[in-house]
Amino acid sequence: MAANKTETTATETTQLPEQTKPETPVQETPKAEQPAAKPARKPRVRTTAVKKPAASKAAAAKTPVARTPRRASTSAKKPVAEAIQELPAPKHISLEDPALYTNRELSWIEFDRKVLETAMDPAIPLLNRVLFLSIFFNNLDEFYMVRVMNLQKQARSGAEPTGPDKLSPAKQLSEIRRKVLEIVDQAEDLWLDQLKPALAKKDIVIAKYADLTKEQQENLNRYYDEDIFPVLTPQGVDAGRPFPMISNTSLNFVIELEEIGKEGKVRYARVKCPNNVPRFLFVSNKDSTVTPNLGVTVSEGVLILSEDLIANRLETLFPGYRVITSGLFRITRNTDGEIEEDEADDLLAAVRDYVEQRRFGSVVRLEIERGMPQRLQDFLVDHLDLIQVQIYRYSIPLGFSDFGRLMRIDRPGLKYPETHPRTPKEFEPDRNCFTEILKKDLMVYHPYDSFNCVLEFLRQAALDPNVVAIKQTLYRCGSDSPVAKWLLEARRRGKQVTAVVELKARFDEEQNMNWAEEMERNGVNVVYGFAGLKIHAKLCFVIRREHGSLVRYAHIGSGNYNAASAKIYTDLGLFTANRAICDDIQDLFNVMTGYGRVKHYRELLVSPNTLRGKLVEHIRREVAIHKKEGNGHIIIKCNQLVDAEMMKEIYEACRAGVKVECIVRGICGLRPGVSGVSETLSVRSIVGRLLEHARVYYFHNGGKPEVYFGSADMMTRNLSGRIEVLTPILDPVLRTNVMKQIIEPQLKDNIHAWVLLSDGSYKKLSPAKGEKIYDSQEEIAKHLNLQKA
Repeated sequence: MAANKTETTATETTQLPEQTKPETPVQETPKAEQPAAKPARKPRVRTTAVKKPAASKAAAAKTPVARTPRRASTSAKKPVAEAIQELPAPKHISLEDPALYTNRELSWIEFDRKVLETAMDPAIPLLNRVLFLSIFFNNLDEFYMVRVMNLQKQARSGAEPTGPDKLSPAKQLSEIRRKVLEIVDQAEDLWLDQLKPALAKKDIVIAKYADLTKEQQENLNRYYDEDIFPVLTPQGVDAGRPFPMISNTSLNFVIELEEIGKEGKVRYARVKCPNNVPRFLFVSNKDSTVTPNLGVTVSEGVLILSEDLIANRLETLFPGYRVITSGLFRITRNTDGEIEEDEADDLLAAVRDYVEQRRFGSVVRLEIERGMPQRLQDFLVDHLDLIQVQIYRYSIPLGFSDFGRLMRIDRPGLKYPETHPRTPKEFEPDRNCFTEILKKDLMVYHPYDSFNCVLEFLRQAALDPNVVAIKQTLYRCGSDSPVAKWLLEARRRGKQVTAVVELKARFDEEQNMNWAEEMERNGVNVVYGFAGLKIHAKLCFVIRREHGSLVRYAHIGSGNYNAASAKIYTDLGLFTANRAICDDIQDLFNVMTGYGRVKHYRELLVSPNTLRGKLVEHIRREVAIHKKEGNGHIIIKCNQLVDAEMMKEIYEACRAGVKVECIVRGICGLRPGVSGVSETLSVRSIVGRLLEHARVYYFHNGGKPEVYFGSADMMTRNLSGRIEVLTPILDPVLRTNVMKQIIEPQLKDNIHAWVLLSDGSYKKLSPAKGEKIYDSQEEIAKHLNLQKA
């Protein structure tokens, strides 16, 4: 399982100095540390080439769109961190040295940069590139909602650094802003210079209201009068009407007005673009009809953004007044609040209150359209109580995450081909899956293997009169959950059904609460989990009466029981009747639903009790065997790797000469290739059509490999603050197939893989001269068959 040769040349050995220069705890990047700015660009004039027959398209093509110059480019690479220099290697480097670790927030930005670079890839279908760009902006929204406010609070209070990298909160905020400005500039260029013109060439034109024919404008005005105007609420701001509360990530207009006949007296108002008004409107070139349906043949018309229409009709909301100027803005609020679980008598009510309050958390970021008059900017800054470093200006539409909806356009040639997940024969509807599982353990890998395998397992459990009980964990089950529906059906048929519903699953709290309440109304035993601990383990436990005794069956997964996300997230699942594993799951469900403290599990690794300690034991055992026999080898595939203790254990293994290969989709705090510390470490990330989500831990163990998979990443919250499960793959055939059919291809990928360098940046791999393209996701799709003997 050697890493791809391209990777080994990408990660060069770097030496560390004995000491690192102390950082300056300031909010803004010190001038000496700022990269040299390029000269500001002159305004560029862009034209969109479109077909002439349609009047609106012709107008769009002829009308030059001047773009106000944005800030000076910051795309020049910042020099490698001071701590990483080509100096003589010291005899011993302390693993407490902050220079050995990448800051988790800055590593997250590097992850989102990979998503952006994927959107830049011309080999990807056009609408999927737009989708990746929308995901990039959605990721940024969540980053500011969840991570940034705490840093702002820490910076204001002068808090000491807490991470192993020892970067102060103030310096983190400064670096976050610098890097975000850089990648947002690149994202804007991508949309304006490449994707938007490319869509126009494919007859998907996003036009301006002003460019439409008179007939099209009249029909749009009629649509506005009938379907948008009644929903809008103008809100004046004066002594008697304070500035309104702005909800998180909503689109809003700030408007400057004056009364007709009383010029000189300025008024201000706000209008919210309702989230139940369609963002995209299709206007036909044939008959000028207007529809929000993106399934129409868009080549026969143009798309208009609803905020563009509203902007052109704002005066209808203020009769007797003239709109002097207006501008769009959007705020991001902190959503990472605290639920006072210890003090709450009713956790469901506490979470419901928290969800409601979260909509109006503290403002973290203000986004405005570039060119907004300074008077309006000052008005917003004053009323939102912000400082300049919280303001971000855009030349592209705000709330770009909504542009993922363009995937609804019926143009298959501009999207990835449809996939056809396979269903292993053991889960075909005419077979008894329990009989098949009793014969041997079965494994699936979604979405290559259909999620219907899990649903069939639940369907048969719900309908089988011999099944007496089902126990299920639910973390993110979705709004239209077939899993929850089969649990309800099982209860209606008289079975004992227990659902452990995690109410605190961020951004899914409301859906989980709704399902929990519906299941309770139908007699399901609903348990909401622990105070202070999230239940993140993915478990389904079925008890069936066979030949006069009870037989237990289990499904253990790495992903949520969510049929929608299972189509795009890669996740492993194990179906087993193994006695020891079922004993462990039975014990764990009793802990989750009742009281208990289990100090030892037979096979499972369970956090927060045993998982961390067992992983450390396995790493140290690998070191000990390597020192005696050589060939030490650890492979870690996970989503995040930033736990300080685990990173130190990995470094110790590398120091001993153990080969450590990591496949980490998201944030990673390690620095590969540091002389005397991590020369045998490689870290790569796969960002492709499917979102890599499975977690796999491999230990060579002197030629007797042990492989675990499950729900846990190498983050402190997973190892110490959640109930997580890793299960061993005990069947040697399944164990070998997981490594050969999934892990090895990902270590060979040279088209969707990025390699982590010692300075914390990533380098995208590409085939060497004469080397064939190797797309791991395509290879897995071609050859996956985990049951293959």
